[in-house]
Amino acid sequence: MPDSPAGPPAPPIHLAELLGREELGLRRIAGPDHADLLWVHTSEMADPYPYLLGGELLLTAGVQLTDADTYVARLVEAGAAALGFGVAPVHDTVPAALVEACDRHGMPLLEVPPQTPFAAIARAVWRLMAEARHRELRRVTRAQQALATAAARPDPVPAVLRQLAVQLEGRVALLTADGGVLHAAGGRPAPDVRTALARLARVVAPATPPAVSPGRKPNPSSATETRGGTHLFAYALGGGQGLALTLATPRRDFGDHTVAGIAVVLLSLLTAPHQGADAAGRSAALVRLLLGAAPQDVAPLLGGGDSWTVVHARRADGAPADRLNAGALGTALGSALSDVDRETVRVLLPGRHEAVTPQPGWTLGVSGPGPVAALPDAGTRAARALGHAEATRTPLVTHRPGIGGLAGLIPAEHAEAHARALLAPLTGPLAETLRCWLSLHGNWDRTAVALKVHRNTVRQRIARCAALLDMDLDDMDVRTELWFALRERRPAGGGGRIHGR
Repeated sequence: MPDSPAGPPAPPIHLAELLGREELGLRRIAGPDHADLLWVHTSEMADPYPYLLGGELLLTAGVQLTDADTYVARLVEAGAAALGFGVAPVHDTVPAALVEACDRHGMPLLEVPPQTPFAAIARAVWRLMAEARHRELRRVTRAQQALATAAARPDPVPAVLRQLAVQLEGRVALLTADGGVLHAAGGRPAPDVRTALARLARVVAPATPPAVSPGRKPNPSSATETRGGTHLFAYALGGGQGLALTLATPRRDFGDHTVAGIAVVLLSLLTAPHQGADAAGRSAALVRLLLGAAPQDVAPLLGGGDSWTVVHARRADGAPADRLNAGALGTALGSALSDVDRETVRVLLPGRHEAVTPQPGWTLGVSGPGPVAALPDAGTRAARALGHAEATRTPLVTHRPGIGGLAGLIPAEHAEAHARALLAPLTGPLAETLRCWLSLHGNWDRTAVALKVHRNTVRQRIARCAALLDMDLDDMDVRTELWFALRERRPAGGGGRIHGR
């Protein structure tokens, strides 16, 4: 399946769960009986390949179905998980050629009865995903609490490893730089599994780190492998000790990587050598956050005071960023608080940083200063500014609070009430698309770049906004009123103006 740049924040839904919804009347008539569904997509195109991300249950009535074999082969190539075929009004039965093609290509084929709307199937999938997400969040929360409790024991490292083995139901071990087992918990794996784990550990934490040279990629922070149905993982621990955490588990659930990541952070702190005052303060703040402290309570340990600025950045050459890139950018911006999430580097700047300067090789989005309690909103504003910077090919864009002007003459509570009423028909994604489109002066291509979607998706969303609002979006008066309303709709991440340089 192709990697999705922004997959859904929930575990996949097993096909059997959807088929178990008797009210839908779905029936598998071809292909394997198992598949993992990430989302639902409806298309009547002859070749929907360009519009698929992978993992979809694709629903169709076969309006343009002519060559069943080519159609199914393209779906498999795109990474679709399953195909749902609606019986009537185009076809009275599922075409035999489609059944044969799905069997031949290994694509699960579901028969959708005439009385079942495609929207009902999509709603059922999202409900199943919500239920699975809530179950997984509860599991991760319980695991976090258990690991934090273990870290407070007199023997914290072995205690954390034992608890991690319980949570993941597998074998865990802490390996030294020369491959020795420092601590271990869980059942003893087979010799070939131990050998594979030691090899993965050398990938993330080699005994002799290679010399740094220009253009050389740093070692990965994690590595995975599957051997005989056993899932193997290795994570490098911070602290410069050359330690690696290895895991061997019988399955790989959605939240396992998060649980392992919590353990890696705790073990890195517990095994780190003596730290300076600044690093010790950051470690203490992180531990307190893991134990449930409020951000405003740990902010003094980070030296940020009452004001913080968030920077989101991506490499200008489009290459993925890593922790080494993140640390270098943070240093250049004057902060040790940096992180990397997929291709985006996020830097937290303590204090007021009104004059963040462009950095060679980077595209930056800056939130502007704000209190520590508003960091999530600041992150949203920085992400928006980064999208705007990429869309306009500007090296740095800053999101600043809107200037009062005429809008300042209207009481804030009245303005917000008007905005809520005006934008009530729009969902969050539609409102965000409209906001981005207006900020980029109605440019389809730049909006698509900023939102990382296809330009046709932008057109469809804007057309939907116009229909729901019953407004002519080509009218400048309408655009002005909507822009004012979107600025005043606070829960969407805070209003403001975007400035680039």
